[in-house]
Amino acid sequence: MANNSSGSNNTRMQNNIRIGGRGPGRNQEVEKPKDGRQTLGRLLQYFSSEKALIAGLLLVVVFLVLCSVFAPKLQSDAIDKITNGDFDGLPGVLAVMMILYIISAFSTLFQSRISAFLSQRIVRRMREDLFRKIVNLPVKYLDTHSHGDIMSRMTNDVENISNIVSQSLSTLVNGVLTIIGTVIMMVCICWQLAILSCVTVILTLIVTRLITSKMRIFSRKRQKLLGELNGTVEEMVTGYKTVAAYNHQPQVIGEFEATSDELTRVGIIAEVIGGSMGPLMNVISNIGFVLIAAFGGYYAIHGLISVGVISAFIVYAKQFGRPINMIAEVYGQIITALAGAERVFSIMDEADEDKSGADTMENAKGVISFRNVNFSYVPGKQVLYDFSLDIYAGHKVALVGATGSGKTTVVNLLMRFYDIDSGEILIDGVNIKDIDCNTLRHNTAIVLQDTVLFSDTVRNNLKYSNTQATDEEMERAARMSNSHNMITHLPKGYDTVLTESGQNLSQGQRQLLSIGRAFLAQPRILILDEATSSVDTRTEQNIQDAMVKLMQDRTSVIIAHRLSTIRDADYIVVMDQGRIVETGNHEELMAARGRYYELYMTQFAGNQT
Repeated sequence: MANNSSGSNNTRMQNNIRIGGRGPGRNQEVEKPKDGRQTLGRLLQYFSSEKALIAGLLLVVVFLVLCSVFAPKLQSDAIDKITNGDFDGLPGVLAVMMILYIISAFSTLFQSRISAFLSQRIVRRMREDLFRKIVNLPVKYLDTHSHGDIMSRMTNDVENISNIVSQSLSTLVNGVLTIIGTVIMMVCICWQLAILSCVTVILTLIVTRLITSKMRIFSRKRQKLLGELNGTVEEMVTGYKTVAAYNHQPQVIGEFEATSDELTRVGIIAEVIGGSMGPLMNVISNIGFVLIAAFGGYYAIHGLISVGVISAFIVYAKQFGRPINMIAEVYGQIITALAGAERVFSIMDEADEDKSGADTMENAKGVISFRNVNFSYVPGKQVLYDFSLDIYAGHKVALVGATGSGKTTVVNLLMRFYDIDSGEILIDGVNIKDIDCNTLRHNTAIVLQDTVLFSDTVRNNLKYSNTQATDEEMERAARMSNSHNMITHLPKGYDTVLTESGQNLSQGQRQLLSIGRAFLAQPRILILDEATSSVDTRTEQNIQDAMVKLMQDRTSVIIAHRLSTIRDADYIVVMDQGRIVETGNHEELMAARGRYYELYMTQFAGNQT
């Protein structure tokens, strides 16, 4: 839902930080990231319903680790048998080694398949939870946050989480178990060389701590910039006609390149820092090889260990260093995923729209009362001042006034898109805060100036307001809105699939469908916000004739700049800067020669020219 008008939009935009672009929140500063442990704990909650898969994955990983831990010991035994000339026992050792390697190969295959399956199930639940939260967010949240940034959280951030589950989880578990198993085997074979190998562990921990602290900073900044970049692209695609009409391509390209360049710079730094982890770990690992070879040779010469033990320790040292390297690299990926998870959870932590209320509007008549309503989108920037208005059941009331006078804000408050600061709004004498929000909106149909159609058939777009309607009822609504003939001339009639936002229809045709959708809702209260602003004069007259039937015995609130369309209104309310300045019907207001008279004569003069 669009906000009140340019005046109220400007008020709110001036109170946001670093606002830019078409939406009110594209460049705003993101929230400070939450505690990493808390975020990780919330992320692990999604694993609770996948215990069978996790158990299977752990079992496969254990088999894989056991194979990798015992294989070097068998290799050591084989070398010692060859050295000692014991060729009779060699085939048995080699056969066991072959079996371990085969088991390891199959375990690796199953590990990747289970990890992928687990990842997709968890991410599916997370996407569903996030989408469910977005759908139930207050209109105010979507009005004040970049749509591109929200979509980035749904796509890029969730995808990072998917990667960490499918690729890094099993790697992390495998690495930890491999380190534990390797240490046990090393201590059992030669505790002196095992202690010597721990030198590399200390160096690894120091380097890892230094690198990951830097990686965390740039990962968060990269995710923020990626959200801003998506916001820029979303705005350009949505408003491309405006961009092209005003030849703003160079400016748009400049804005995009500025954000893209910064994202590139931060991304390069993040990749360099993350990429340096592996080479540094290799250097430390090679240092460990040199120490083992030197001291192992010394021990072998003095008869403390065999040649096979040296061979096994070199393999163990490499096997010991590799999971440390992997864990260090995975840690960087985990930081990136946690940065994305924080952004996802920040949306999930937003309060749902308050739809509470016990009244179900049974036998609703549609009497609307505004009593001393005051409202501001941003504290200190008031939009409505002591607004009081009574609308009787079945009456047609028009709100007119200059842009920014507060007309659409009245509709926003009536629909409970926003909560008032003070005063009260009543329907049939009941405060709308006490009316179930779903019931309120079910009894109210609204046609906006900016038509919203979905990528679906014409039939489903019309039935969006009443999914239980029959085809006969739908066609009757289409005839009442004078859209039936237009629909029958489409390639597949009512089964024609509309492109995104109905771009394969003209603006007037989209408006007719939107009005037909409101007809099908059969509401007690009808709201028309510049509903006929995008249709030609002849079509407008046809719609006006149909509206006379539609609005019979229904309360109708009409927002109109084209004053000729509301001459037959029972009551006209003239607004100016959030206040009611005149009321009456057309004849009374014209005779008063006040603000309405000035607006009407200005339009009449414009039409005459």
